[in-house]
Amino acid sequence: MTDPDGLSPRARRLRRAVAGTALLLGLATVTAAVAREVPDTTVPEVRVSQRAAERTTIERYPLRSALAQRRLVQTVARPPGPTTGRPLLVFLRGKGMDPTKIAGEPMRAALTALGDRAPLVLLPTDDGGSYWHDRQTGRWGSYVLREAIPEAIRRYGLDPDRVAIGGISMGGFGAYSLARRAPKRFCAIGGHSAALWTSPGAAAPGAFDDAADFKRNDPLRAVRAGRTRWTVPLWLDAGTADPFRGAQQDFRAALVARGMQVRAYRWRGGHEPGYWNRHMAGYLRFYAGALADCGRVRDGS
Repeated sequence: MTDPDGLSPRARRLRRAVAGTALLLGLATVTAAVAREVPDTTVPEVRVSQRAAERTTIERYPLRSALAQRRLVQTVARPPGPTTGRPLLVFLRGKGMDPTKIAGEPMRAALTALGDRAPLVLLPTDDGGSYWHDRQTGRWGSYVLREAIPEAIRRYGLDPDRVAIGGISMGGFGAYSLARRAPKRFCAIGGHSAALWTSPGAAAPGAFDDAADFKRNDPLRAVRAGRTRWTVPLWLDAGTADPFRGAQQDFRAALVARGMQVRAYRWRGGHEPGYWNRHMAGYLRFYAGALADCGRVRDGS
C-alpha cells in the first residue's frame, strides 16, 4: 500500500527518520554555538520576587566629605534582620548611574534570598564621572576608603574585617583601582563590565586628568608590572557585545600570568542595565560566599 504521495509505509518511515536526524543535528549545531559563546560555568539567572525584594529596604543618609569637599548622599541596601556584625559590600556605580536604580528589585530580592549571609550593600555617590580615583575634581578614592566605608561600618555596627568591593562599568574599574591602594582591606574584588583600557589614548574622554593620572590608577598596568597581587577571590564578567571586552581579556590574562585566580565569565548581552540585572543574584552570591569565608582565605589555610 502507498500513501497519496506515492510512498510505501517503509519509505514514509525512512523519510521521518531522516527528518528527525536532521532536526537533531540542527539542535546540536545551535547548542555547540551557544557553548562556544557562553562558558559552561554560567551562573544561572534567578527570577525576581517582588515580595522578596520588598523585605530588603533602601536607606539614604548624607555624608560631609572633607576629602571630596562636598556633601554626598550615601545609598544603602539593607537586608532583613539585624545589621550588627554583618559584612559590608561596597558597590560602586557606573558613570552617571543612579544608585537607587542599581539597588532595584534584582539586588534586593537576591539579598533577601541570601538570608543571614547577605551583606549590607553600600552604594557611595560621586560627581557622576569620577572613575573613583583621586584627581583634580576631588579625592574620590580616598573618600571611599577613609570616609564612606568607616562611616557605614560605624552607623550600622558592621564587621570591619569583612568588607568586599565591586562595581559596574566605571565602578568595576574603581573597585580594582581602589583595591590596589588597599590590597589587604577587601575579602573579594569584582568588576562587572569593568571599564578598562590598554593605554591612556584609548580611555574615555574625561575619565582621567591626563596620561600620568591614567598610569597612576590603571590596574592592568600595575598587575603587568608586578606591583599588585591579590590573594582574595576575584571576579570579572562582561557581555559578548561589551565594548571593553578586549581590555578585560588582557586584564584577565595578566592576572593569570601573575598567578592570581579570577572567575571570568562571558555571557550574552551588552553594556546595559538589563545585562547586570540578569546576573545580579550571581554577583551577590559570589560576594556573600567570599565574605563568609574571609577569615580562612586571609589566613591562607
